[in-house]
Amino acid sequence: MRLTHATILVLVVALFASLALPAFAADGAATYKTKCAACHGPEGQGKVGPALKGTTLTADQIADLLTKGNDAKKPPHKKAVSGLSADDAKGVADFVKSLK
Repeated sequence: MRLTHATILVLVVALFASLALPAFAADGAATYKTKCAACHGPEGQGKVGPALKGTTLTADQIADLLTKGNDAKKPPHKKAVSGLSADDAKGVADFVKSLK
């Protein structure tokens, strides 16, 4: 009986996790469009800022840049992007890495 309950619980958690993952990707895309697209272009093709499509940065490097900033970069990336949580930054980084 306990094994059945544990199995059902694992299946329910797996179902919710599989439904939540696409939502996180959508959040990254939405955050990119509101915070990044004005400079980097809606498809990462570059605009005022450099193209992000095909970047050699890893998702972790992108997330670090967004959350910590880098003195070697031009504004606004000298400092952390205002109002961007670590989870948001990870979503944006995953979205940027998905651009082909």
